[in-house]
Formats: sequence, C-alpha cells, structure tokens
Amino acid sequence: MKKHLYLILLCISSACFAQSSLPDVAFINPPSVSTPKGYSQAVTIDLGKSIMVIMSGQVAFDKEGNLVGKNDLAQQVQQVFTNIKNIVESAGGSMNDVVKLNYYMLDASQVQVIRNIRDKFVNVSHPPASTLVQVGKLFRNDILVEIEATAVIRKKQ
Repeated sequence: MKKHLYLILLCISSACFAQSSLPDVAFINPPSVSTPKGYSQAVTIDLGKSIMVIMSGQVAFDKEGNLVGKNDLAQQVQQVFTNIKNIVESAGGSMNDVVKLNYYMLDASQVQVIRNIRDKFVNVSHPPASTLVQVGKLFRNDILVEIEATAVIRKKQ
C-alpha cells in the first residue's frame, strides 16, 4: 500500500512540476522581414532568465518578399544576415546573442564569401557554433544560400 501511495504522489508531483515548468512559446513574424506563407519566421521560448529564438531558414528576401541579389552570393548573404539581425532585435536581443548558425549553400567552395559578411554581423572573438551543408538545390533556383539561426537573449534584470 505504501509503495502505491509513493508512486501516486510521485506521479502527481511530476505532473504538477511538468505543467508549471512548461516554457512560454510565441510564434513571431516581425514586420522588418517578409511574412511567410504557412510557417513563422521565428519562435521565441521563455526559458526563465533568458529567451531562446529559433529562426526559420532565412533567404535573401527583403521585407516585401522580393529577392535581393539575383545570381550574387554576397548580396544574398548580406540580406540574409540583415534578416537574422532584424528578427533577433525584434525579440529584444542583438547579434551578440546568436549562438548557432546553420548554412545551406549550393557551392561550399564559396564559404569565404559567407565568412566575410558574417564577420560584419557576429562577435568574431566568440563566434556562434555553426554547420555548413552543401546542397544540390534549394527551394527556388535563384536562391543561393539559406541560413538558420538560434539566439539566446538574456532578460534584463
């Protein structure tokens, strides 16, 4: 009997803790970036002392949804990092809060183009973790690069 009572109390306390510790999640589409169809540009997750921002893959669309830099990797990367910066800032952070970048590009031999532009946006003393994947194709033929980002923004005390 005592064994069952302990198990019941453990289950109840676990359920109460799990419910009270669920993070607040918000799906955001800042006006400074294009409004996507069928997904959100980012999701913010309240972690208590900080907010995590998980961004959808960003491509070189301006806030009206027009491609910037057709056939020009440098212009596309510049626009992508501008979009990432706009999303992070809309969540209350800065590019110093970016902790992870995932790059998807058609030609990995052009990675230095990305690095040169990235270094204008991120803290080069403590750069984010990153992954680079060369792909055969992205969702449109005129898109040369897509970059996902994750940021962790400390709340103001």
